[in-house]
Amino acid sequence: MNKVLVSLLLTLGITGMAHAAGDAQAGQGKVALCVACHGTDGNSPLPNFPKLAGQGEKYLLKQLKDIKAGSSPTAAPGTGRKILEMTAMLDSYNDQDLLDIAAYFSSQKTAVGFADPALVEHGERLFRGGKLELGMPACTGCHAPNGAGIEAAAYPHLGGQHAAYTAKQLTDFREGDRTNDGDAQIMRSIAAKLSNKDIEALASYIQGLH
Repeated sequence: MNKVLVSLLLTLGITGMAHAAGDAQAGQGKVALCVACHGTDGNSPLPNFPKLAGQGEKYLLKQLKDIKAGSSPTAAPGTGRKILEMTAMLDSYNDQDLLDIAAYFSSQKTAVGFADPALVEHGERLFRGGKLELGMPACTGCHAPNGAGIEAAAYPHLGGQHAAYTAKQLTDFREGDRTNDGDAQIMRSIAAKLSNKDIEALASYIQGLH
C-alpha cells in the first residue's frame, strides 16, 4: 500500500480499528453547562456562539478534545484550541462524556438562517468556485455542495451556521489565532487568501445554505 493511500485512509479515519461510540441519550444529560451558549438542542440563539446541532460527531469530538487540551495551563503555545469562555469547563469530563455530548448534538437538527441577498452572488462564487487564480479551492470539496461536510473525514457541517461565528473563525484562521486545522494548515492557507469582504460574503452565504 503506497504512502498516499495510507495517508488518505488515516485522514478519513478508516484504519480498521474499533472506535468508541457516543450515546446521544446519555449525552443529553451531560450538556447542562452547554445550553446557556449553545441552546438546549444545539441551535445557539446567540450569533457569536456556534450552532452545534447536526454537526458531525467526529468533528465535534475533535473540537471538544482540542478545547479541553487548549484550556490546560500547561498547554504548549499553538496546541489545542483556546476559547476563553470555555476555559476549564471541560476539565471534569472524561473521553466517554465527550463522546456522548458529541453524539447528542450531532443527532439534533440544524436550524437554517438566511443569507444577505446583496452578498449571495459573491459568497456563492467563493463557496462553489474558490479563488483559483490564488490557488484557493472551492469550499465544496471538503464541506459538500450543501454545506453538510464530510463526516468520515471529520470535515465540519457549515450550512446554517451563524454568519458572525463563521466570519470570526475564518478571520482567526487567517490571522493565525486559531491553529487546530492540522499539520497541513488547510484552513489557515485558505483563509489567508480571503479579504474582509470575502469573509463577510462567504459567512453570510453559509448562514443560508442548506
